[in-house]
Amino acid sequence: MDQRSDHELIRDFKNGNDKAFNILVLRYQEKIYWVVRRLLPDHDEADDVVQDIFVKVYRSLNSFKGDSSFYTWLYRIAVNLSLNEIRRKKTRRTFALDDTAAQYESGDVLPLEQMERDERTRLIKEAIERLPEKQKKVFVLRYYEELPYEDISKILKTSVGGLKANYFHAVKKIAEYVKHGLR
Repeated sequence: MDQRSDHELIRDFKNGNDKAFNILVLRYQEKIYWVVRRLLPDHDEADDVVQDIFVKVYRSLNSFKGDSSFYTWLYRIAVNLSLNEIRRKKTRRTFALDDTAAQYESGDVLPLEQMERDERTRLIKEAIERLPEKQKKVFVLRYYEELPYEDISKILKTSVGGLKANYFHAVKKIAEYVKHGLR
């Protein structure tokens, strides 16, 4: 893989080298796919949105100022276009819980345990879906993507303190929903 930094590749692209953009796509395509996939559980839909993201990045890269890292900027575009797709379809979707699927494939789970896990997973998905949009975004970026609050702050253009409060409330609401659903 090309060893040039994102900054160098962007500079080369701005100087007319389209191959530099291709290297950026190869570098981030899979990461961005999984960001989108957590928001849009359908593979084909996520794939289409990823293509749209990189088309938008291609068209906008000349105006990229470098105030944040390229990945933070790219991530913000990915989240925004994914949320636009959700709004466009006027459907509320659930997030994929990849870890749960891996547990089921092991075959070591007893049927009753399997049913309990299925129910817990269903409740968690429902709880996430019921969160207000801002709490949902913060929860996904912090919990699933494991981004530091400072990066989330740049992506969502909001204060770190506000993000922490939103994350705290999201976790509390999810836990409460699951607790009441398992009774």
